[in-house]
Amino acid sequence: MRTSKTRPAQAKRGVSASKRVEAHLRHAIHAGKLRPRQRIIEEDLAQELKVSRGPVREALLRLERDGLVVTTSRRGTFIRDISLAEIGVIFRMRAKLEGLCVRYMRENASIDPSELLHQALKKLKSAAVKNSEEQFFNADMELHRTIWKAASQPLLYRTLDLLMNPYIFMIARAYSSRIPLANRRESHEQYVRTVLKAPLDKIEGEVERYFDGLYSRTFDQRSAFHVFPADHWTEDFPPR
Repeated sequence: MRTSKTRPAQAKRGVSASKRVEAHLRHAIHAGKLRPRQRIIEEDLAQELKVSRGPVREALLRLERDGLVVTTSRRGTFIRDISLAEIGVIFRMRAKLEGLCVRYMRENASIDPSELLHQALKKLKSAAVKNSEEQFFNADMELHRTIWKAASQPLLYRTLDLLMNPYIFMIARAYSSRIPLANRRESHEQYVRTVLKAPLDKIEGEVERYFDGLYSRTFDQRSAFHVFPADHWTEDFPPR
């Protein structure tokens, strides 16, 4: 990637070459610049980032461990693909875990969840007014992370953070971008009302119903991913 928007490839004091490569790739995945089945060419990436192939391989091993890329002995390394069935499982897992977060947040007497969530909603509304997909996506994730943090349950937060890795963010953004921002803003406003007002003994079920509805509205059998031009260190690989 040679745009000014990517993270600088120059060495930073205290940061290893492999960590810089890893951060570069994670940022590209999170930003939607890399899509499923896109091949990463190690030699070209090393030249682009001015590192040897060793750090590139180390970074790719960590990304493979985290489920973001897959490597085959004969074909090379590719951005991981994911099926709608897998997305459905992830949505159900997230719904149950976030439902628990909402319960713990509501039981946390040391915070005012209404103030926290309405501050997060303001950023969503601002992004919708500006018609900025990027700002809306970031505000969307900030709202949900606000709930995770307000639960004051570190294990739940770490589990959700691992489940909703940058690759899942990319998929969610690619699908949801087909829905008008105004509709998505209204959906989040309804969600916040539910989170704050639903009876505590029913809140987990209400959160699960919200995510079930979100999945139904968002996902279908059409291709989800925008057509990005391949970077000079990647190439397209035909669907299986």
